[in-house]
Amino acid sequence: MESGPRDGRAVSAKPYRPNVGIALFSREGLVWAGKGRSAGPEIVEPGFEWQMPQGGIEPHEDVVEAARRELAEETGARSVAFLAATDEWLPYEFPPYSGPPHRLDRWRGQTQRWVAFRFLGEESEFDLSRLNDGDPPEFSQWAWTALADLPAMATPHKRATYAIIARAFAAFAAPVA
Repeated sequence: MESGPRDGRAVSAKPYRPNVGIALFSREGLVWAGKGRSAGPEIVEPGFEWQMPQGGIEPHEDVVEAARRELAEETGARSVAFLAATDEWLPYEFPPYSGPPHRLDRWRGQTQRWVAFRFLGEESEFDLSRLNDGDPPEFSQWAWTALADLPAMATPHKRATYAIIARAFAAFAAPVA
């Protein structure tokens, strides 16, 4: 594991948590974004609350199946068609956190594979009031937004990843018949 300074910061010896991020595109080419809530080390800064769904990958779980599961758990959406997945793992570190103990404390951050889906259902599928295995809902509201705009709307520790995803999935950010 790395230790010592990097870019003027100390680097944690803790591992990254395997995680999947989901870019859900509408038929109009917009991406689903939810207004997130702070939870443990995943601090959401005021004014930069918008993010795409994401969640942990279980041991031996397929990345696309993990994405389908997380999408359903966090948004209620199930009517989706697979578009693409990144081959590369994209890590990000949690910002400094001094709050109460949290289930993510054992990780330094998350390393993500990203999956793009096209939403084929009706918007009534989105149900943010659902509880997520006893956890509070991930999002307080949602909106369709331009993929290229999302990095500037996200909390700073996720912006670099969102910029990579905006380029990687740009072809899906166009209307389809």
